[in-house]
Amino acid sequence: MLEPQPEIPEKLYFRIGEVSRLVGVEPYVLRYWETEFSALAPKKSGAGHRFYRRKDVELLLQIKQLLYDKRFTIEGARRNLDAQAKPAKRVRRPRAAKASQGDLFPAAAAASGDWQAIRAELASILELLK
Repeated sequence: MLEPQPEIPEKLYFRIGEVSRLVGVEPYVLRYWETEFSALAPKKSGAGHRFYRRKDVELLLQIKQLLYDKRFTIEGARRNLDAQAKPAKRVRRPRAAKASQGDLFPAAAAASGDWQAIRAELASILELLK
């Protein structure tokens, strides 16, 4: 049976004892889960104290739900979380064909060797840009 999620206080950081009470598991379980789930990485102080952020607590609640309520294995829960974290693959749309250089100039002028007309056209474009 699914338990209601506890209310997470509005704080920047939580100590392991607070998180243990919120999630409803012993601190050693939280430390074990850190080794099994790479997404779970609380900050540590210089003395080695763990400081969990709100997103860590939410992830722990999700892990607990997968393991305890839905009866996933550790590996199954890890795969489930990885699948949720990956964005859905985008559907690629076909690209329009790129115009080649030959498409940019009139075929008749290029084929007949009328480079003077092309040069004059480019000179007039240059004058417009000045």
